[in-house]
Amino acid sequence: MEYRSPGVYVEEVRSAVQAIAGVGTSTAGFIGVVPDTIEIPRPNPNYDPTQAISPQNVPDETTPFAVTVKVGEVKLCTNFSDFKRFFGDFSNNTGQNLLAHAVYGFFNNGGTSCYVVRVVTDSDITVDFLEKTFEPIDDIAIVAAPGILNDAVRSAVVTHCAQTTQDRFAILDSHEVVEAEGKTTSENMQSFPDLNQFNPSITPNLLPQNSDYAAFYFPWIEVFDPVTRIRQPNGNGRKYVPPSGHIAGIYARVDSTRGVHKAPANEPIFGALGLKYNLSRSQQDRLNPQGVNCIRDINGNIRVWGARTVGGDRNGEFRYINVRRFLLFLRESIDEGTQFAVMEPNDPALWAKITRNVTAFLMTVWRSGALFGATPNEAFYVRCDETTNTQEDIELGRVITEIGVAVVRPAEFVIFRLSQTTPVS
Repeated sequence: MEYRSPGVYVEEVRSAVQAIAGVGTSTAGFIGVVPDTIEIPRPNPNYDPTQAISPQNVPDETTPFAVTVKVGEVKLCTNFSDFKRFFGDFSNNTGQNLLAHAVYGFFNNGGTSCYVVRVVTDSDITVDFLEKTFEPIDDIAIVAAPGILNDAVRSAVVTHCAQTTQDRFAILDSHEVVEAEGKTTSENMQSFPDLNQFNPSITPNLLPQNSDYAAFYFPWIEVFDPVTRIRQPNGNGRKYVPPSGHIAGIYARVDSTRGVHKAPANEPIFGALGLKYNLSRSQQDRLNPQGVNCIRDINGNIRVWGARTVGGDRNGEFRYINVRRFLLFLRESIDEGTQFAVMEPNDPALWAKITRNVTAFLMTVWRSGALFGATPNEAFYVRCDETTNTQEDIELGRVITEIGVAVVRPAEFVIFRLSQTTPVS
């Protein structure tokens, strides 16, 4: 630019740093068993509650709803109205009802968008099925199959997250009833589960396979159910549902308000009115090391009281949910943000550019409080030079960057040291 007269001139100068944007972490993918036609109950205007229930006097009448969404067809839902349009309102069908509660709980707890796909039977949910339906959708970061407790299905969901995509996290549900074989609900009083059932040698398939790409929650939560209210007008209208949809919403809420580095624990579950089992601290002490995330009633508030991956202590440094999800966020963000390097000359100039861009991104992450350390040097390092890129790597067309980060971990155990001082007389 040529300057012809005195004055102040403003020029736009392209930055040497190519910004790396953080990827989304809160979009969920839900799979549920939904038949081609469901029955949606409506109050019967002719029902007389003073008379005995008979074929002529019932509290509800049903309206059939034809589900036009094909099996395996993925639908984006940004609110519960979208779900109702595609898959119907709360219905008498068990699988559809649990899926509806999961999606409703997701949005009610802070979720903003999710993808939903239906199957006719849970045996349809395989690794190949998930690869065809969910794998092409980059947005999905959380995967759940609410209320589907088949061990093969849980294994397929975890495999999809940990091996097929390697950038997703699974939320798994426990069984509704955890009781010793032959015991009745009254004998267990419902509020005291048989925790021995979580021993794999006693009940092999109660706990899912160990994986730091998944979290497991127990027990089921109690919510208001429109179907129960209509069909049992004299009751309280409540039912127990698996918590995975609500938990996915909490992940989204925490990601939005605090960041993916924050553990999604000590958070209220909006819409939860009670629990299938009320767990004590001593009961949780038995479950926590196994990676069972307990949901507890803390002073009248239903809260998530655990943040461990499946397997717990056996997963080492990845025993915490937020550590695994945060590293997935970093890896995916840096991978997408350095695609410019593909087909570029593999020389020191490219190494310097990669180092510059990744360092700038990690500086932003550190300032957000996601990395531990008083200075950037304590929080992370980026190395892309001749020490990480040998001549063999260059000849094979590989650019290797080594990144180290100090991840913030949750304070599970808060320790207080108290002393009592007796005044000297």
